[in-house]
Amino acid sequence: MFDPRQYAQGIPHDRYRALRDHHPVAWQEEPEVLGWPAGTGFWAVTRHHDAVRVLRASSTYSSYLGATQIRDPDPDDLPFIRRMMLNQDPPHHRRLRVLVSRAFTPKRLDRFTAVVRERARSLLTRAIARAQTTDGICDLVAQVTDDYALLNLTDLLGVPDSDRSLLLHWTQRVIGYQDPDEAGTPRLGADAKPINPRSPAALRDMFDYALSLAAHKRQHPDDDVMTALAMDPELTEPELEMFFFLLVVAGNDTVRSAAPGGLHLLAQHPDAYRRLRADEARLTTAVEELLRRHPPVLTFRRPATQDTELAGTRIRTGDKVVVFHASANHDERVFHDPYALNLSRSPNPHISFGDGPHVCLGAHFARLQLRALYDEARSALPDPLRLASPPRRLVSNFINGLKTLPVRVAGSS
Repeated sequence: MFDPRQYAQGIPHDRYRALRDHHPVAWQEEPEVLGWPAGTGFWAVTRHHDAVRVLRASSTYSSYLGATQIRDPDPDDLPFIRRMMLNQDPPHHRRLRVLVSRAFTPKRLDRFTAVVRERARSLLTRAIARAQTTDGICDLVAQVTDDYALLNLTDLLGVPDSDRSLLLHWTQRVIGYQDPDEAGTPRLGADAKPINPRSPAALRDMFDYALSLAAHKRQHPDDDVMTALAMDPELTEPELEMFFFLLVVAGNDTVRSAAPGGLHLLAQHPDAYRRLRADEARLTTAVEELLRRHPPVLTFRRPATQDTELAGTRIRTGDKVVVFHASANHDERVFHDPYALNLSRSPNPHISFGDGPHVCLGAHFARLQLRALYDEARSALPDPLRLASPPRRLVSNFINGLKTLPVRVAGSS
């Protein structure tokens, strides 16, 4: 289940199901792939109940010991990586979460409702008009969802228009580092091995920008998240750098991955799309089902802090334990007919935004954006929604991304 190249072909649901049925906590090897060195191996957790248990039990399954990505960070980089809230455990994690949550007030988020709806409408209208004058095909990723996620995030953060392309560049470099289309040729260190994209050296340009933007916000405050963070006296400079890193990368890629994934599902399930267009399925409930079927994040790592047992499997202190979100979201023990797209499914306890102390801080803003986008898409895009060609998927065992989503919006018979 480790090789990131297999996810470019699709989510391996047949393998997930075999593991859930017979080996719910299964040892996986970590071979050298794409020039990145081999790892020590890990336990793959594929059932929903066990995944939730791991995500909630931070005293047993740590975010701090080895961070949250499957591949081991360089030992010299680990202290630096541990500064990020995502890679901390309570009680330190709780302090940072409270600090950043002050910037994510419901009032600040809700005032974006009209803005994101108009942006979704504008991007869709422009993309369809362009397709009608050419070949009738629109790539919803390149022409709609990439810009939609990026522009919404930069508005929330308060990033100037002239700097918005930087955020996409940093996201592609950090999140898509396993995919040559996204990251380009890897930068090599003195040992001729690829430089970790989350290392201090690789992130220095992003951090310099964050500090410069924070200084600007102190002189020219506005109603945005970076102003709130820059003006918070309890937040240290290194913590502000890491918050900016987390918000830029996670904040952008959550919606950037989920939005085209949901549209792809609607194209694959014409009956469900028809129900959504006819208002037979509530949009709020539909968003949760689309998130369940296409979680933006595939995996999170939680090393064991002590000898323990999970689903009858003995796990030793320091072993890497990795939750597979897409597998847990399709567990037959929890979800009836899990491979059906039931836009009225309720309850729907998916873990696409995690669970426990690390549940996604920006989930409310992500849901707001997805509701607005799908609402505008069901009016703007044709019925049936037809794929012009199969989408191209991201080479990654971390992010469930689509690089293209070509649909025919004009000239179809």
